[in-house]
Amino acid sequence: MPATSQTPFDLILTRATHDRAGTSRRDEQLLPRLLADPATQVVDLWGDRVVLDAAGQRLAVRPPEAADAGRLAIYLGVAREIQVVAVVRDLDDAPGETHSLRSAGMQLGDDVDVSLVTTAVGIVNWHARQGFCPRCGAPTTVMEAGWVRRCTVDGSEDYPRTDAAVIMSVVDDDDRLLLAHGTRFRGGVGMSVLAGFVEPGESLEAAVEREVMEEVGVPVTDVRYLGNQPWPFPASLMVGFTARATATTLRTDPVEISAARWFSREEFAQALKDETLTVPARLSIARHLIEHWYGGPVSGLWKHS
Repeated sequence: MPATSQTPFDLILTRATHDRAGTSRRDEQLLPRLLADPATQVVDLWGDRVVLDAAGQRLAVRPPEAADAGRLAIYLGVAREIQVVAVVRDLDDAPGETHSLRSAGMQLGDDVDVSLVTTAVGIVNWHARQGFCPRCGAPTTVMEAGWVRRCTVDGSEDYPRTDAAVIMSVVDDDDRLLLAHGTRFRGGVGMSVLAGFVEPGESLEAAVEREVMEEVGVPVTDVRYLGNQPWPFPASLMVGFTARATATTLRTDPVEISAARWFSREEFAQALKDETLTVPARLSIARHLIEHWYGGPVSGLWKHS
């Protein structure tokens, strides 16, 4: 099934999707029935990591086993007309080689597999933080095939959340691109476009303007939407924009940004060639925003496990 969003980017995490079959989750016997059916495909997760097949290009799946009844199971939906369930395994039981979404997303040759892994990682990350009621602190139980947690005391229900974040390529009147090195970035020469979370009561465009001003002290205008992608690290939706700077003096926030600078295309290409600059991998919308400005593919990647 093709992605429905209109975007100039070939975003790996949005190329395709599977049928989530959301209304089926209400059936209390859905998971027991599927876990008793050998035709069901089970995706194992150890934390937020998965296993690929021997060729390293497909998601490893298996039929259900008896022990799955005692594990956290989440109904993912239907893929290739087959029911799929994710099962969370004990970390001590992990095989020798597992893959994060960052590495699996770059290796998987099947877009539906990428959709399954992205969904599974996102929902498992939510479960890892939702074992207790945020209202009273009581334990919660899993409902609706893994998509709801209910408080055992007050009966309140919590659902998976997605945090909206804006990410933006900022250019000046000379068509130079603004890149920054965040204080939490790994590696000394990695730089990316700016990004930040949307605050309550704020539009996406207003968040772009505020984040750029807060992080580097630059006012922007002409904020335009380009595309979006899920980013379950742990639970974000990255909404991509372009924006034009109306001033170029940089005043960085030292808490968030350790370095920032403007790049012409020539300076950008030379920095990549000299290995004094690296940019995010193609899994991220950040890379696509950079290439959209540059006008073509670039090299010089951060490395993720």
